[in-house]
Amino acid sequence: MWPDLIQKAKDGGLDVIQTYVFWNGHEPTPGNYYFNDRYDLVKFVKLVQQAGLYLNLRIGPYVCAEWNFGGLPVWLKDVPGISFRTDNEPFKAAMQKFTEKIVNMMKQEQLFEPQGGPIILSQIENEMDPVEYEIGAPAKAYAQWAAKMAVGLDTGVPWIMCKQEDAPDPVINTCNAFYCENFKPNAPYKPKMWTEAWTAWFSAWGNPVAYRPAEDLAFSIVNIKIEGNEAFLKNGDDPVLTVQSAGHFVNVFVNGKLIGSAYGSKDNPKLTFSQGVKLNVGVNKIALLSASVGLANVGPHFENYNVGVLGPVTLKGLNQGTVDMTKWKWSYKVGVQGEKLQLNTITGSSSVDWSDGTLLAEKQPLSWYKTTFDAPEGNEPLALDMISMGKGQVWINGQSIGRYWPAYKAEGNCGTCYYGGYYAEKKCLINCGQPTQRWYHVPRSWLKPSGNFMVVFEEWGGDPTGISMVKRGLTGKKYDA
Repeated sequence: MWPDLIQKAKDGGLDVIQTYVFWNGHEPTPGNYYFNDRYDLVKFVKLVQQAGLYLNLRIGPYVCAEWNFGGLPVWLKDVPGISFRTDNEPFKAAMQKFTEKIVNMMKQEQLFEPQGGPIILSQIENEMDPVEYEIGAPAKAYAQWAAKMAVGLDTGVPWIMCKQEDAPDPVINTCNAFYCENFKPNAPYKPKMWTEAWTAWFSAWGNPVAYRPAEDLAFSIVNIKIEGNEAFLKNGDDPVLTVQSAGHFVNVFVNGKLIGSAYGSKDNPKLTFSQGVKLNVGVNKIALLSASVGLANVGPHFENYNVGVLGPVTLKGLNQGTVDMTKWKWSYKVGVQGEKLQLNTITGSSSVDWSDGTLLAEKQPLSWYKTTFDAPEGNEPLALDMISMGKGQVWINGQSIGRYWPAYKAEGNCGTCYYGGYYAEKKCLINCGQPTQRWYHVPRSWLKPSGNFMVVFEEWGGDPTGISMVKRGLTGKKYDA
């Protein structure tokens, strides 16, 4: 049933599935948990992921949902001294225990978005505004505690509270109603979200069945889509993302798309990336791929020299001003997946599927390429001509030929060289406006007569069809191999 319904939702244009988590179904008796059959929460989330959709996990654990006891287990009311959904220690202890149980299950299965999973939002509690109105301060204190508790679970995704006008930062308050065009979140930098668009009303025994004309529902949705484009950007301009790094190179991705790069130089390895970025309303993902071209080898205490993104990382141009993201919780990973799989070796390269022919990716960053070739005849020195590539590394028969970076053009004063006087490193220069290095020596002793295996990892974007092997004779002439 689930796969069919999920696919129908996707075919209808949805990109996010949301589900409540029913405490009474998962803990029918104290301490005894049930996650099988229709209550297999992990399976449901993974099915959503397999369909290519995202998920809003509305944990609650009070969910209302026109569900028996609002989703709370009946045994909960027999806990001594308990009082539901207020500043009550027995209720908070039980509620926190179940919430942590669910969050830890999702973490263990790598289901939160920063782990590669589909969960992009989580909800704590549900529609507390009416309770706060009735109970007052104790209910407000409980709502604040619940929000703080949830944020402290470090899921890596935003938390929401629906119908909760006083949801504290960074929790986002959302709208549940027939109409939400006039709803505004409680801070200008929070996105406007409609978590429940009520299609009618629940049925009660002995009452007629309520229905809502489709035209009215469509009208309300169109209204919020138009209104929903409200500005959370200052002056309507794109915010500026600034990344400061100690070197040597950084690729910046926003929502999975490369938006730009920056790099330093030998004399000034530190770099600053600063560029306007287009953000989505809601969750945005920023990824920084930092690379060095070697570590310092000279200087006082050079063991303390740093490279990489050390910050600050800021976003300027939002309504709340400049946001310093430096100390936010960032996930961190060393290396790239292809390196882990050892794609530069024959054995490692066989572990993945490769595209060829018309499917060959050109000018794409972070791409791996492989090919085979026969050794050129003769005994002249050989070199790879990498002029068509951007930046990366190349291997032949498992041996590293080295780093290449022909897209980085040399800058300097390449005027006439006068040999008189004292020589200095910047006195006689050539290749200004050209790659610092274009050809890379390939020892013939590393080659076989045929079936030589070459792998290229392109970081920046290049055309691998332009790579060639060249040989040079004693005359200095170059011959294409």
